[in-house]
Amino acid sequence: MRRFIPSLSALECFDLAARHRSFTRAAEDLGLTQSGVSRQIGTLEQFLGVRLFQRIGSRLVLTEVGAQYWREIDPLLARLEKAALDAVRGQRREEALILQTSPGFAACWLLPRLGGFLAAHPEVILEVIEAEGACDFSTSPADLAIVRGTGAVSDVRSDRLCAETLTVVAAPTLISPGAPLDHLDFAQIPTLQNAARPSLWMTWLRLSGTAHSGAIRGVRLGHSGLLTPAARAGLGLAVVPRLYVEDDLRQGRLWEPFGPAVTSPESYWVLRPEERANHPHLIACLTWLKRDMKRPNAGASPL
Repeated sequence: MRRFIPSLSALECFDLAARHRSFTRAAEDLGLTQSGVSRQIGTLEQFLGVRLFQRIGSRLVLTEVGAQYWREIDPLLARLEKAALDAVRGQRREEALILQTSPGFAACWLLPRLGGFLAAHPEVILEVIEAEGACDFSTSPADLAIVRGTGAVSDVRSDRLCAETLTVVAAPTLISPGAPLDHLDFAQIPTLQNAARPSLWMTWLRLSGTAHSGAIRGVRLGHSGLLTPAARAGLGLAVVPRLYVEDDLRQGRLWEPFGPAVTSPESYWVLRPEERANHPHLIACLTWLKRDMKRPNAGASPL
């Protein structure tokens, strides 16, 4: 017996038109003409025997039936897509190892080195998700989380990776390399601000004991993953974790005009929930993280 199911093409057109409240934007997303989307939705309305949209002036509005229908078919289309992707991959998304970390750590340290882990463990489907701050495993899908903090986290397994060291970096085009400077005049040298860690400049000044004058000001960027390329471009001085810029320092793209890095009160930790703590893929990733984190100046090191 044939199922009472409309065509998938019509459902896709309806889903996007309902999402955008626009046949034109739905057509752009699908690579169709506006009239093509309109015909597909007309066919769907004829198949169902109900009106899904109505025009109120220039606005496209879902009818009450249309809104309820969209709420029901939207997650079904997402599940169809997931099933297709799982079939292509040969594995389900739930079998992936999910690693959560901050955008800065992901961009500056993790991704440049990740090829070594993936080459050694091709059987692992790895998904990296970004989030600042602590990880709540009761709400996050993560299996592992790399966080920055002052101590182990209760109720989960915590492994310390390394202490955080902070350094001020500059591009040679901003300040010519030479002897370390002993005074920072914020009024004379542009500085980059880290919106995710607004106290970073004050933390470095306190720890380094560097004499300074003027008000801290400059371009505000979202995280260290944006500060590092901005510093390379000569937009200003940046305070960053030194492990994020080891390659740049070694290759001369950046240098440390105020001398060596200082150790902050925080460390990098890798966290894992007890119920998943001994999964083989998780253990393999944890072992790799611990080993690669102990390689100072190793750059994008292979396993």
